Amino acid sequence: MATDIETTVHAVEAAAVMRLLPARPRLLALGEPTHREEDLLDLRNDLFRRLVEQEGYRTVAIESDCLRGLVVDDYVTEGTGALDDVMANGFSHPDLGLSRSAANRELVRWMREFNEGRPAPDRVRFAGFDAPLEITHAESPRRSLTALHRCLASQLDAGLLPCTEAALDRLLGADDGWTEPAAMRDPARSVGRSPEARELRLLADDLVALLDERAPQLIAATSRDRWDRARLYGRTATGLLRYHFWMADTSSSRMTRLVGLRDRMMAANLLALAERGPALAHAHNSHLQRDRSSMRMGGATVEWWSAGALVSARLGTEYAFVATALGTIRHQGVDTPPPDTVEGLLYALPGDRHVVDARLLATTLADAPPAARVSPYYGYASLDPAQLAGYDAMVFLKDVVRR
Repeated sequence: MATDIETTVHAVEAAAVMRLLPARPRLLALGEPTHREEDLLDLRNDLFRRLVEQEGYRTVAIESDCLRGLVVDDYVTEGTGALDDVMANGFSHPDLGLSRSAANRELVRWMREFNEGRPAPDRVRFAGFDAPLEITHAESPRRSLTALHRCLASQLDAGLLPCTEAALDRLLGADDGWTEPAAMRDPARSVGRSPEARELRLLADDLVALLDERAPQLIAATSRDRWDRARLYGRTATGLLRYHFWMADTSSSRMTRLVGLRDRMMAANLLALAERGPALAHAHNSHLQRDRSSMRMGGATVEWWSAGALVSARLGTEYAFVATALGTIRHQGVDTPPPDTVEGLLYALPGDRHVVDARLLATTLADAPPAARVSPYYGYASLDPAQLAGYDAMVFLKDVVRR
């Protein structure tokens, strides 16, 4: 059996990944089974560099706030700001330590160095593709909605706009109402269904429609890149207002709608990035897999279609998903995997990391289906062997060490 499994593994190289795919994808998604581990981010960095140098990829997108990501993109493309400030302000999810990560800092530094002296079309780009959401709250729509209004107001006659910026400001009110932490668990504390919020949803829809209607004029007056950025503001504003609306819902489907809306916003951002050219996306496996995702929340199981599933439905073979599996995270109590699991079978092979032909491995193991590994650590999601045949490829990392 070990010899058969060895035929499914290759060196961790961009070319090895590409050979396993049915077509060159516009969006190559690399998942991770846990967060906050530098070894996994180093692996991402190495793969991205190889994709840039060998396959012509020019964008990396990570599981971080899409608006904050603009700060990083401005730095790597134009040199705007200082690296310390960019790291402090360009990443979200402080619970994941994204801004403090040495691997993230190295990625940003390398991208800036790569772009130095290159023409704009050949520069690498950075993006966050997550919504501006945290565990404790959802962001106020003020930042995105105001930015969209200003983009339009700077180029169009005031009479075309459905409202003034002052009217938006009045309807938005204090940001504290939108970011109230208690609203995550208590719908009654949410402002998402107030008369002001309902009016803002209509105005945001009109502003996005105007952006689309005037696309030729706006692109000619500014640039395609500026119009794409305005589209991002529009997607984020309407997405946040919809998210707040469902935060105020009292039905049993509330959490299902919220987790689904988050991945819907992720998917919209990924599809927009794919329009620009081939990109590498990096996030948790559960956000990028083609199968339905699920998690335990409040004593119940919540299921939703992930961003990867939504993007795959749209792009077909131009979307590829590479899952990451691992052997040990001993500092989190994840020890040597049982030998009858996928992770255990791969752990027994020589070498520290592999690219795995997931479909061939599934075929190889069909007569003796492996057991599912039970995770002793809540922050690590072990591989579901039933999903193996649905992966385009897999990366296996033998040991993750504390740094």
